[in-house]
Amino acid sequence: MLRVAVPNKGSLSEPAAAMLREAGYRQRGDGRELVLQDPDNGVEFFFLRPRDIAVYVGSGRLDVGITGRDLLLDSGAPAEEVLELGFGGSTFRFAALPGTADAGVSALGGLRVATSFPGLVAKHLAEAGVSAEVIRLDGAVETSIQLGVADVIADVVETGTTLRQAGLVVVGDPILRSEAVLVRRIGAGAEAGYEQLVRRLQGVLVARRYVLMDYDCPVEAVEAAVAITPGFESPTVSPLRDKAWVAVRAMVPKRDAQRLMDDLWEVGARAILVTDIHACRL
Repeated sequence: MLRVAVPNKGSLSEPAAAMLREAGYRQRGDGRELVLQDPDNGVEFFFLRPRDIAVYVGSGRLDVGITGRDLLLDSGAPAEEVLELGFGGSTFRFAALPGTADAGVSALGGLRVATSFPGLVAKHLAEAGVSAEVIRLDGAVETSIQLGVADVIADVVETGTTLRQAGLVVVGDPILRSEAVLVRRIGAGAEAGYEQLVRRLQGVLVARRYVLMDYDCPVEAVEAAVAITPGFESPTVSPLRDKAWVAVRAMVPKRDAQRLMDDLWEVGARAILVTDIHACRL
């Protein structure tokens, strides 16, 4: 069986489980379950702390896992990202009191940096040629400056509200843009079920990002219409009973659907329908 690590709690847990369900895999109904077998699909799921997943996968104890890119890089484990999963997005940045490091990361030399991701931050500072003391904290790093533990923090920044409440400002460019990723041990062989898992997850990603668009089109406007909705290889164009019209079907990006409907209407298309995709293979 393919042995897969899944986040057992936190912001990645529910989206990861939902994606695996959409991909056709069993998922636990009881949050206390630590191991779940899915014999129909040849997979065994292990529910672990997101921070530990890259370590288990990198050691070869488990074959693949879902975790955050930030957690993967912070772990230092011999595991690699193989697929972006499209959820759990975050931006990792430095922050400090105004005037502490106005020149950016280069001004952090000799300062104390508090973070929950010491491996990631130390590597980033080393690559920037900056020598600073990295202090590991398990959470709520914003208060470390007020309490005199650190001069700078490195943490996930979403809206920036928490930083402003602590009187802090962002320093320099983002350290990392993170999201949930599928990870695998570097140099791993072709485990049974691995390619199927990747194809299924890719299918979920496509199904989430695209919709089917169907419409009727005058024959003389077909070229203009299919230029708007080219699909992947090519759109499907089918004759209708009225020889002056054809039916067209194509996959289009979900985020563009309304604009494409407007454009199709302008060239003469009518009866334009949009349908969600529940599963896909390309």
